[in-house]
Amino acid sequence: MSGITITGVTVYKARLPVVSERRQGSGITKDAITNIFVKLDTDAGIAGWGEAATSAVFPGGTEAHMAALHVYFRPFVLGADPFRIEALMERAERAVVHAAEAKAALEMALFDIVGKALGTPVCNLLGGPYRDEIPLSYSIANPDFDADMEMAKRLYGEGLRIFKVKTGAASHAEDLRRLETLRAELSPDVDLRVDYNQGLDVFDAIPKLRDVEAFRPTFIEQPVDLNRLDAMAEITRAIDTPIMADESAFSPANALDIVRQRAADIIAIKVMKGGMMNVRRISAIAQAAGIPCYGGDMAESGLGHLAGTHVIAATPNISLGCEFYQATYYLKEDILAQPFPVVNGKVQVPTTPGLGIDVDEDTLAKYTVERLN
Repeated sequence: MSGITITGVTVYKARLPVVSERRQGSGITKDAITNIFVKLDTDAGIAGWGEAATSAVFPGGTEAHMAALHVYFRPFVLGADPFRIEALMERAERAVVHAAEAKAALEMALFDIVGKALGTPVCNLLGGPYRDEIPLSYSIANPDFDADMEMAKRLYGEGLRIFKVKTGAASHAEDLRRLETLRAELSPDVDLRVDYNQGLDVFDAIPKLRDVEAFRPTFIEQPVDLNRLDAMAEITRAIDTPIMADESAFSPANALDIVRQRAADIIAIKVMKGGMMNVRRISAIAQAAGIPCYGGDMAESGLGHLAGTHVIAATPNISLGCEFYQATYYLKEDILAQPFPVVNGKVQVPTTPGLGIDVDEDTLAKYTVERLN
């Protein structure tokens, strides 16, 4: 027992303004993202913070995740020892079906408390840093492609070398035009990646992807429906470019199915898929099969990005960079007290205790639309 007890659970729903429209899955985010934040207070005066970034792609929404945290998790979290992370997360699994993002937020806040109590960064609680910085990927996802081209050129000047293009929402011809423009106007050393977010029909996916291969993408992400692992496996065999599973790889059980069917060459991990420990389980299954992983995101603020940074830092098999650009380049104002650490196109792994940077509670209050104590 640690001698520390959780004494308070506060849940916030916040609308965070964004700088431009972005394609997010099959829809478009226009002026703001709505995320859930949780603060766990303790009798030691230490507070831990977590975030649930909800998505229409996965089960549940903002209200469901607020209810999970406020109604279903609160009774067993209050009075608990925050060091008993595995036990508390097992309770969360039994308390609510789905709500992976809410579970990620709870786990994040617990790790934040433990790291602060021990005076060590969260990555040390996961085995210690394997890497000290992580190459950052920026998503070309603005319906205004010209604006995104300007942004890509600016970010190249700031050291970014990885750009992931959202495809499948526009016509195939328009997708090819955008890829051709990016290859022509950006430096040859740019690492170009493609993300369909399930945007292709199974019947003609392979010929369309063969067209895309002409632009030498490093990988092609989730070309077809998440439930069509049979089609994913066929595409993986037919296409020379590595195929990455994202929506199809939400859990360790999903990862096992992908390995059994060899339905992808890469797996996207996301802290919002149940938390850092769940990410490690997915990565371990992938590693056993010789499948590398990539650090994706679901439109988190800098808080969620910090958790992703720590787990990638401590996990060798998550080796293809990260997508944690939202806090730095997408939000008009982040909720962290200091800027999310990006230097020369790479995310820097925090060395300060817990997640490494605290929430600016005044900024969070400014954007909070609902608060539950």
